[in-house]
Amino acid sequence: MPKITKITFPNSEGQQLAARLELPLDQHPHNFVLFAHCFTCSKNLGAVRAISDALTQKGLGVLRFDFTGLGDSEGDFADTNFSSNVNDLIAAAEYLEKNYQAPSLLIGHSLGGAAVLYAAQQLESVRAIATVGAPAEPQHVNHLLQSGITEIEKTGQATVSIGGRPFTIKKQFLDDLQTKQLKNIIPNLKKALLILHSPQDRTVSIDNAQQLYLAAKHPKSFITLDGADHLLSNKKDALYTGHMIASWSERYLEKTIATPLKSNNQVAVRLNDVDQYTTEVKAGKHLLLADEPESVGGNDFGPSPYEYVSSGLGACTVMTLHMYARRKKWPLEEVTVHIDHGKRYPSEIEEDNPKNKLDHFDRYIEIKGDLDEAQRNRLLEIADRCPVHRTLHNEVIITTKLID
Repeated sequence: MPKITKITFPNSEGQQLAARLELPLDQHPHNFVLFAHCFTCSKNLGAVRAISDALTQKGLGVLRFDFTGLGDSEGDFADTNFSSNVNDLIAAAEYLEKNYQAPSLLIGHSLGGAAVLYAAQQLESVRAIATVGAPAEPQHVNHLLQSGITEIEKTGQATVSIGGRPFTIKKQFLDDLQTKQLKNIIPNLKKALLILHSPQDRTVSIDNAQQLYLAAKHPKSFITLDGADHLLSNKKDALYTGHMIASWSERYLEKTIATPLKSNNQVAVRLNDVDQYTTEVKAGKHLLLADEPESVGGNDFGPSPYEYVSSGLGACTVMTLHMYARRKKWPLEEVTVHIDHGKRYPSEIEEDNPKNKLDHFDRYIEIKGDLDEAQRNRLLEIADRCPVHRTLHNEVIITTKLID
């Protein structure tokens, strides 16, 4: 997965906000993204991580952080409000501009979507904004506080349960929401806007997306997240969201020439500390995923490492056979290779020590074409001469070094 750096930066009150800066696997970012999570959520929400992963695969750097009083950030959530969230976003943007590059894309999930629309007014560097499941007005969040609104109005504060967790909400929070009217902000954004929303969203209904879209001026776009829930709890929905935002934003962001981090590396692989075994692989110009089966704790989003080894052997085999047949001008039409990998004891060794097991690649080759028996047998011999086969049979030297 992307390179992740844990950082902190001060908000307008001097409190330290906890953040994660995610960078592409093999290049310096061509643009930076600032991500605002949903109300009472944190930077570590699964959907936030998955969307960030999709963006870094496209060469974007992503800063996601915990608002004041949430997650690992300092401060008391009870003293915050919508305006302070917007100020936190401004502080995060200033951190990026000072230490890396000013953000050109803002992404907001749920109430975070409303927050980025407000923050965008004050950030000249921003060229595009994407909202995910965002309300048409910030005060939409009042329905989450319904159980405590009467007490808040009467005593000035109340403890309410949101997502199964208790939060103290003060009257100043409600009062601040009443002063915020997105309908007065959106028509004057003068920035590209993408609205993503699920028709099945039960927390923020789809009509909110319609109101936002109608209020906005072009360039504006809408993408349906059909079948997704509000929190994008299915990782496939979150990854799709990230990929759609990355593709859409290319039209509006100025891309610098991508500078490789290690131009002499053929393959780069990375796994962070929150994604189980789901691993990003950059092979040449190609992005791949490696993973483990769900039976051993993985997400099964990609082949396992040994499946990649088997795939390499299979691919090398079919390429070698076709290359040989073309050179001989033989009528070889198609080659299909099936490979099974496992660890087994050699027949001459007693089955008493697992360390005595050897790797076995069982390769089965299907050949189609008007070939005689001699030609087919010759191709079977040539299969053992493919470069990957030879590498697996020969002694291999692997050198390992730590780098910064």
